[in-house]
Parts: sequence; C-alpha cells; structure tokens
Amino acid sequence: MTHRLVNTTGFAHEVNQSAQGFYGLGIAPKILDILERIKFKVPTPIQLKAIPLAIEGKDVIGIAQTGTGKTHAFAIPMVQRLAQRKGMGLVLAPTRELAIQIDEAFQGIAHSFGMRTACLIGGAPMGAQIQALRKNPRVIIATPGRLLDHMGQWNVLPNDIVMLVLDEADRMLDMGFAPQIDRILRFLPKERQTMLFSATIPKEIMGIAAKHMRLPVCVEIAPSGTTPELVTHELFIVKKEAKSQLLSKLLAQYHGAVLLFSRTKHNATKLARAIRDMGHRAAEIHSNRSLGQRREALEGFKSGKYKVLVATDIAARGIDVIGIELVINYDLPEDAENYVHRIGRTARAGCRGHAISFATPDQSRDVRDIEKLIRASLPISKHPQISSEEFIKSTHQSSDKQSKSSYRQRHHGYHKFRSSRSSH
Repeated sequence: MTHRLVNTTGFAHEVNQSAQGFYGLGIAPKILDILERIKFKVPTPIQLKAIPLAIEGKDVIGIAQTGTGKTHAFAIPMVQRLAQRKGMGLVLAPTRELAIQIDEAFQGIAHSFGMRTACLIGGAPMGAQIQALRKNPRVIIATPGRLLDHMGQWNVLPNDIVMLVLDEADRMLDMGFAPQIDRILRFLPKERQTMLFSATIPKEIMGIAAKHMRLPVCVEIAPSGTTPELVTHELFIVKKEAKSQLLSKLLAQYHGAVLLFSRTKHNATKLARAIRDMGHRAAEIHSNRSLGQRREALEGFKSGKYKVLVATDIAARGIDVIGIELVINYDLPEDAENYVHRIGRTARAGCRGHAISFATPDQSRDVRDIEKLIRASLPISKHPQISSEEFIKSTHQSSDKQSKSSYRQRHHGYHKFRSSRSSH
C-alpha cells in the first residue's frame, strides 16, 4: 500500500476561522452547545486543523507541542463519529495522569450522548476496571501495559475498535512502550480510523505511520523543539552543593505555583522534604508513589493546597494545570527534548510563564543540546547572594562537535520526513 502525507496550509483562512470559534469545522450542533457551556470559545491551532479532517474520517498525524489543546482535537471528532456508528474508540496514553485527564475531557462531551468511558491504568484495581468494561463503554482510555492485561483476560474485544488515537506517541516510545503498542496494533481491525499526536517526529513515529495508517494527513503546528511563545528562560550556573540555597532564595521570590523537576524519584522525595523544611507546602509525583498519592498531589497542586509540586519526567506531559507561574529544572533533563515538555507545563491557555534551570559547571554540553533544540540561547543569570560559576572551558569546547552530532541525529528523521513528504 502506498502512503502519502499531506501538509495543510492556509494561514489567512485559519485566522478568519478562529475568529468564528468552533462553528464551520463540521462539529455537530449538540457538541457546539456543550463547548459553549464549558466556555470553549476559540479553537487552538491544532483543533482548527485536526478536527475537520478527523470528522471526515481521515487518518491524522498531529504534530504540536504539549499544552496546545490536542485532547479536544481528537475527543470531539471521536464522540461525534461514534454517535453515528457502532463500535468503540481507543485512546492510548503514556502515563496514568494523562490517561485520567483525557478521560475527564471525554466525559465532559460523551455523557451528553449517553456514552460511557473506561479508564484502564496501572496502579488501580483491576476489579473496578472490569466493572467499567462490563457497562459497555464506547471509549476506552488506557496505558499500553494495562490494556494488554485486560486483552489477555478477554475483558476487551479489540475487533470492536473502529477509532484509535495514539496520544503523546513520542513519549510512549521514549518510555519503552514500542513492543506493547506493536502488539496492540496487531490485534486491532485494519479497517479503522487512526490518529497519532506527538510533539516531535522521530523516525519510529514515521514507521508507525507507514505501517499502521492509511494515507495520513499531517497537520503541523510548530517545528519540532519549539517552546511556548509566552515562556521566558533563565539559567543559573552553580555548584551542586549551592543548588538548595539558590532554590530557597527563588521560592521566597516567587509566590505562585511552582513545578520543580528532578532527574530521579529518590531525589524528588529528598527535595520535597527540603522544600517543606523551607516553610513551603510541597508534594511529590513520581513512579514510586501510589496512584492515590499521585492523584492527591496533583489535585492539591491544582487547588492551591501545595505551592510546589516536585516531579520526575514521568509527569512532564501528564500535568494539565493552568496558572503554573514557574517551572524549575533543579536537575537538567537527561534528554534535551524533555526540556521542551517540562517547560510546556507553564504558559498555557494564553498565560505567561517562566522557566529557570540550574546547571553545574560541567554541564555545558547538556545546555548546548537544549539550546540547539530550541534554537535559542538560555540567558545566564547570577543571584547576588549565591556564588556563581562558569562552565568548564574544555568541556564547553569539546562538546560543540558532540552536541552538533547529537542534534543532527535527533533531527535526521524529522528532516527526512519533511523531504519525503514534499516529494509526494
């Protein structure tokens, strides 16, 4: 089978259409009423491009950074198409938190049509999920491992699935879910509609598109690695032992909600304890916490109970909270692309946000990788009460070729994708 990817264009039309709100996108009147009721007035760019295509039944690849309204870009078409036909919709997500948030978004629309949803995630009791599946849900939202558990027990019949969404597909691949996704896709009917949403386009994503999608239309909102426009950046170069003191000074300076990222779950626990000792309300969210603990931390952060939420990268794409004033990269991410996902938690829904990163003198290579990816320099700041450092010169220089090489490797698949698309 021949596969082609079509890029959508028409900026002037998009501006005019955005001014008209959700009307004219092919959305059913009943759903328009729901959107009006939940105060959804203006579609985001990914919603503007993806919704009409998805409602027509086309396979869609949506490339957009996190926090751009992707969930409703597939939830609206899925509910509308399922209301017109038999079968079920399936949404695969990389993390429990993201799956729960997708389920909540679906419920806001699906319940008006009498549609039930089932959320199948690890860390939650199987019994309650089996009960939800016995009530004949029309939409299943699941993490890959837990879905396979239910399929293995015949709780889910994959031949009923007529619509599939792979959300945060690149993140699922990063987390090692490729074998599970491949197994799931082998069981699904070939005659189905497939939508894939991702912040980046690694070559594995193109492989999934070529193997499992039919003439997919690609809608791209921002180049791979683009950061939110309303985020400002700041970098402090400090010794490892000075990080805690700098953190204390910054938390006293900022009064809004703060999301802080640690590389490891062990350090996240230590940091949350240290922040509480500084006199701030803090919670932690990582894979060592139970589902109940993670939910309580996230809800407490949303409600203002906790000023600071300490997280590992598992939460970089699973926290949908409007109004986060500051993201602190206490530890730089192991993968530069996670910088984009982390800071995408702030500057959402038209709000401004700020991202502060701590780097030690030997981390010039990590910083250069981030700067290459986002195509911008991270402004270096100095705190008057904290001893500032500089990058170790030898590491800084020798890393230039390495970071260029890693940048080329990371983006080779993307540019290959662009050139192959333009040749069709």
